[in-house]
Amino acid sequence: MFMRRSFSSKTCDHEPLRILFCGSDAFSIASLQALHTEKTKRPDSIASIDVICRPGKRYGRGLKEIREVPIKAAARSLSLPIHEIDTFTGWTSPGSKRIDLIIAVSFGLFVPPRILKASTYGGLNVHPSLLSNFRGPAPLHHTLLAGHSRTGVTLQTLHPESFDHGIILDQSPPPGIMIPNPETCTVLELLDVVAPKGAEMLVKGVRNRIFMPPLKNAGWHTPGENQKLIHAYKIKPADRHIDWSSWTWPEINRRQRVIGPLWNVALAANKSSNGDISFKSRRVIFSKIEEVEPFRDCERFALIPGVPFIDGTLPLQPGEERGLYVFTKDSKLIRIREMKVEGEQVSDAVRAAHRAQMVANRPIHSAGHRFFCTFYNPLH
Repeated sequence: MFMRRSFSSKTCDHEPLRILFCGSDAFSIASLQALHTEKTKRPDSIASIDVICRPGKRYGRGLKEIREVPIKAAARSLSLPIHEIDTFTGWTSPGSKRIDLIIAVSFGLFVPPRILKASTYGGLNVHPSLLSNFRGPAPLHHTLLAGHSRTGVTLQTLHPESFDHGIILDQSPPPGIMIPNPETCTVLELLDVVAPKGAEMLVKGVRNRIFMPPLKNAGWHTPGENQKLIHAYKIKPADRHIDWSSWTWPEINRRQRVIGPLWNVALAANKSSNGDISFKSRRVIFSKIEEVEPFRDCERFALIPGVPFIDGTLPLQPGEERGLYVFTKDSKLIRIREMKVEGEQVSDAVRAAHRAQMVANRPIHSAGHRFFCTFYNPLH
């Protein structure tokens, strides 16, 4: 007598899958590695995996170096065929091989209907959110920016016309996955939570042939009455540009943690050869900021958020430490410890401001303990 292995009826009497995997980053690498492990253990389920990624981008001085997408190295380590494309226009399957299933995870390129129709079973996508909330290319960032305490992963079909609008085939069960320490969690820490969950869900779906008709919609998550869907648009430099007139300290702190470092524009003095002084704008990037307790005589600066000031007198003596401070909209005092002025290296904030001639040479009151800093020029 022998034991018979039990499989879903969808897995019976079907040839092993030829998969075309499209990916880019650490989230997609977890899914690729899990699929490769499944292929090794279950050759009756997966016959082959080809990997598509986008070409490396040139960067640095003179654009002499190339930064490859991370999944390329991962695919190479697994000895998988790699195909680099920047568009599907005119593209055909590698070696004209049959493609049974296209899997796109954090890919960045839209897989067009022509390619999906050429695949036996169309395509699948793993998305790190509880769709339909946080559709878009940056769901982890926007989940944390929104201050959510729970998240999840979703397995959906690839829609022929829009990103993240496919049929939801599987989803993290209610109430979702708890975000560890949501008030301090970073994108990398959240990635460590959702990446293995997404990989596990994908392998389970492939093993059970969840993509074969009839397809059942398994989506359950809908925002509450006082909530609305959030679009997880691509993070832009403007999202890091501090708006002192409207951002509170919790907002600034959260953005610094999730998408930082934040930046602003500064006015720097420029003395010409004939002695005339003019000012020009220079970008300032904050690499280290923190909330501190207010101290004597500093409250006057709270009247206008975003006006920076220095404690003590200048110039600095060797070994002497001074602080660069600014009040936020909610009257919280921030100390800027380190920053990078455009064209300079990261350094102590006061020394950086003084070196870039952003500090006035006169005290703001007769005691001479504070110096006004011609520092920020908030743009809207």
